[in-house]
Amino acid sequence: MNRKTKAGGVSEARARLLGTAVRIFYAEGIHSVGIDRIIEEAKVTRATLYRHFSGKEDLVLAYLEQADQGIRAQLSAAQESVHAPDDKVRAVGRAIAEGIRSEGFRGCAFLNAAAEYPDPAHPIHRAVLAHRQWFLDMVTDLLAQVGDEPAESAGRHFVMLRDGAMAAGCLSDSGLVTETFLDGVEGILRARMAARPAGA
Repeated sequence: MNRKTKAGGVSEARARLLGTAVRIFYAEGIHSVGIDRIIEEAKVTRATLYRHFSGKEDLVLAYLEQADQGIRAQLSAAQESVHAPDDKVRAVGRAIAEGIRSEGFRGCAFLNAAAEYPDPAHPIHRAVLAHRQWFLDMVTDLLAQVGDEPAESAGRHFVMLRDGAMAAGCLSDSGLVTETFLDGVEGILRARMAARPAGA
């Protein structure tokens, strides 16, 4: 829950704590970073941290929530400048590619978190699955508007391409990785458009 100041904004201390956690968790991993490190770098007291977060797990969940909101906003904005359904799919692909090519890219925050919290019942793992379900639903809905065949398989294909690009993007040449990813997206679109009935 966001703690608010009297002026109605999010507490500066909470924002500083979360910003510090986001930066370090993404760059270095979650388990390797202790609460003391976050407190020190955020320049707050332990009491301040516990006033805003119940513990490290709560802070990790807030980190993933912020990542989720950022990705939703990024992909929504990417689609605003285009209108054709296939161009919307391409815009989502390009936005993902730009992220992979960005400085400091360390893979997918959600895949990284899932690797550290493999228990499907753990709240952090559930938060990862919720984000991934949203992403799958979003791309499947977009692909359903391209062609007349059911889009569930195409949606899963897109997600798998994206997962592979996210994993490879921080291990090898991100330019080649994103080129391969975008070629794969075009392949999905071609397959769906080729399946349209003649004259459609």
